[in-house]
Amino acid sequence: MSLSCPLCRHEATQLYHRDQFRSYHQCAHCALVFVPEEFHLSTAQELEYYEQHENSLEDEGYRRFLSRCATPLLEQLQPHSEGLDFGCGPAPLLATMLAEAGHRVELFDVYYAPNRGAMKRDYDFVVATEVIEHLSAPGKELDNLWARLRPGGLLALMTKLVISPERFASWHYIRDPTHICFFSVPTFHWLADRFGAELHFADSDVILLRKR
Repeated sequence: MSLSCPLCRHEATQLYHRDQFRSYHQCAHCALVFVPEEFHLSTAQELEYYEQHENSLEDEGYRRFLSRCATPLLEQLQPHSEGLDFGCGPAPLLATMLAEAGHRVELFDVYYAPNRGAMKRDYDFVVATEVIEHLSAPGKELDNLWARLRPGGLLALMTKLVISPERFASWHYIRDPTHICFFSVPTFHWLADRFGAELHFADSDVILLRKR
């Protein structure tokens, strides 16, 4: 069965892994590993799963986790920059942390902050932490986020990376049924080439793409 890649739309994909719940395919063009649409949760099921999360603005552990993205991003931003927290969730702590550092941050989340106006503005930076692995159409969404960046702007992404088929088989990250796209170092090099972006891996799961 031919499956087109949801990131680059290439049709040269092959089975990468299968478990008792679903199958995972890899694109030969951009190396994205993805779950076919037939295994995606419904909107109601997805929201029900998200509602089980217990992150809060007062959670110091959550703040430390997000600081792994916030710290390298803040080092690159000009004072009083304007940004977008895409997929901010019900507790937009990262936006709060960036605002504490003097930046203005708009929020968008399809469930918790469905502010479509925020998706029509231009920004100095866009952040998406633990978001892109949930996207059913990552190519379309990332193109849109990139279009929102001003020249010199930064797209900061946080997601766990695929290492190998052997590691993938026992990887806790694929046990989350809302995780349907899995990126890797080659995938981000492909994306940087597509965007003509400067690529920097700030941490094992923090990726910065700068618009030239």
